[in-house]
Amino acid sequence: MPNKESLSKLIACRNLLDAPELALLEEALNGRHQGACVSALINRAETVGLSGNVLRAVILYHLVHDKNIVNTIIERENGKIGKSLKEIFLHDMQCLFPYLNGEELDFLSVPFLKNYQPTNPLSTEASSYLAKKLENAATPEDYEHALLSYYEKYGYGDIASYAAFCWDDANKTLVGIPHFTAMNFDDLIGYEHQKEQLLENTAAFVAHKPANNVLLVGSRGTGKSSGVKALAVRYYEKGLRLLQLKKTQLKNLPSIMEILRDFASKRFIIFLDDLSFEESDAEYKYLKSAIEGGVSTRPENVLIYATSNRRHLIRENWSDRPEGQDAVHLDDSINETISLSDRFGLVIHYYAPDQNEYLAIIDHKLKKVGINLSPEELRIAGVRRKKRKNSRAICRLLLRSEKISDDCLISYT
Repeated sequence: MPNKESLSKLIACRNLLDAPELALLEEALNGRHQGACVSALINRAETVGLSGNVLRAVILYHLVHDKNIVNTIIERENGKIGKSLKEIFLHDMQCLFPYLNGEELDFLSVPFLKNYQPTNPLSTEASSYLAKKLENAATPEDYEHALLSYYEKYGYGDIASYAAFCWDDANKTLVGIPHFTAMNFDDLIGYEHQKEQLLENTAAFVAHKPANNVLLVGSRGTGKSSGVKALAVRYYEKGLRLLQLKKTQLKNLPSIMEILRDFASKRFIIFLDDLSFEESDAEYKYLKSAIEGGVSTRPENVLIYATSNRRHLIRENWSDRPEGQDAVHLDDSINETISLSDRFGLVIHYYAPDQNEYLAIIDHKLKKVGINLSPEELRIAGVRRKKRKNSRAICRLLLRSEKISDDCLISYT
C-alpha cells in the first residue's frame, strides 16, 4: 500500500489535494469510503475519456490540466524553470510515484481499474504526446522529464489541448472549443496570392518575427473565415491558438489581452468574424485602442485578424457629408469612422470567383468524395449556373447523385 503521508508532502503540486478524487483517495488510504473513491475515479475517467490505469490517468490529468506553480512559471517564462523549482517538482514526483506506478490496486482491490476503457477515449495531440513520453517511464525522474517537456511544448489546461477558444463572459475566462473543425489549406482552392499573404504573415508571427494585424475584406463566401480557421490547425504544433470573439465582447479586450500575455509560450490570433459597425456603435473604439496599444501595449504574442464584407468597417451615410452638420471639426469626425480599417497593418482583398475559379473549387470538392467530372461536364455546369444563378441546384442536377451534401458543393464562409 502506498504511504498515505506521501500526498501530504506535496509542495509545488499541492493543489492536487483539492481534486475531489484525490481528496477521497486520502480517505480510502485510511480504510474509509473506498467505494466513493472508486466511483469518483470512474466518473472522471468517463467524463474526460481516460484510459488504462485509472488512478494514474486521473493524477496525470490533474497535473497537466490544473494550474500549479511549475506549469505557470514555465508558461509565463516561455519554457524556463529555475533549478530550485525543478528540484521541488522532482520531490513531488517522488511523492506521487507509488500512485503513478500502479500500486493503488493493492488497496482498492478493483480489477477493472487496471485497464479501463472509457466510452469515448480522450484523443488529442497533446495527450498522445504525453502518453508516448511516458511509455517506458519507470522512475520519478522519468515522470519529471516527461511532464516538464509537456509543459514546455503545450502548456497546461485547455490551452494545451485545444486549437480554438471562445470567451466566457460570466467567468471571464477562455473556454476551449472541443469539436473545432477547420478546412485544410490544401482544400482552399484559388486565391493563391491572398493565401500566400495570410500564411507569410502568420508564419512570421509564430516564429516571433514582426507581423501585422490583418483585415480580410471581400464578398461573402470567398473563403476569408475558412482561411483564418485553417491557420489554427496548421500552426497548432508551433503554439498558435485562435480566440474567436463576438463584437459585443470587444469591451473585454483589455482584460483578455492581459490574460493572454501570461501565456508567453503561445501565440494568439483574436478572430473577429464578419465584423462591421454602425456609427452609433461604441465597440469600434475598444478595437481601435487594442490595435494601437492604448494605455498598455498590446502583448507581443497577440494579433487581431478580422473579416468583413466592408472595406471601411464603419457604415458611412450620405448624412455624414458636410451639408448641415453640427460637428466643429467635421473632417476629424468622418476620418475617425473610416480610419479603423487603416489601423490593420495588412488588408487582404477577396473577390468573387469567376466561372473558371468556381468550377475548380467544385471539381476539387467532388474529387474529395470520389466523383470525377470531365472538363466538358464542368463547362456545361458553368453555363447552367450562369443561366439559372443557382449553383447548388445545378451541381445536384449534374451529379444525379445523393452521395454529396450541400456542404461539399461549396462551403466557404
